Amino acid sequence: MERCPWSEGFEQYRQYHDQEWGVPLRDSRALFELLMLEGAQAGLSWSTILRKRDTYRQAFHDFDPARIAKYGPEDEARLLADPGIVRNRLKIGAVIKGARAYLAMEAAGTRFSDFVWQFVGGEPLQNRWTSLSEVPATSAASDAMSKALKKAGFTFVGSTICYSFMQAAGMVNDHLIACPRHKAVKALAANEANAAKSAMALARKRRSGASSATIAPDESGPA
Repeated sequence: MERCPWSEGFEQYRQYHDQEWGVPLRDSRALFELLMLEGAQAGLSWSTILRKRDTYRQAFHDFDPARIAKYGPEDEARLLADPGIVRNRLKIGAVIKGARAYLAMEAAGTRFSDFVWQFVGGEPLQNRWTSLSEVPATSAASDAMSKALKKAGFTFVGSTICYSFMQAAGMVNDHLIACPRHKAVKALAANEANAAKSAMALARKRRSGASSATIAPDESGPA
């Protein structure tokens, strides 16, 4: 397999590339976890965070926003002493702030998944890069996402972090076209779109059937 060159180095990295990176991710909680991990990556490499992902999940209660939002000084001290994560006070604080912002967003009626996917119009953008030098670090969409997330109360969500998040979550297909995963994740996106269209068509049909149903008049007359 001619993988994207960045994925070579160690087996866990290759598995991440082959199974996760670029696959459209719609689950709000999983997207929250990914964004928080992308923020932890700032100034480091993704391979460093990937190696620590399991210990991050343990340290942050599987990235449950409701639990993280309640963290206090004791939790912060616990996290700063945990060698299994990046022990940076600002990055730890960013996860707590992010959890509270996430809950506020959903309490206001906006699903986190819908919020982040809106910046690509709800469907993955299919790029056709031939070399890593062509792949951008930011885009107009990541600029807009970064601005909106900051306004919502998130931190460590600069445009570069947001674009990396978009790549990982399948909002953009940035596998090189020579990589077999480019075609594979494109097909996943197409299948997802077809399933959504079928569901919408079925819903319209059901609504149409319900609205056309009538109650037959009582023609029995007086007794």
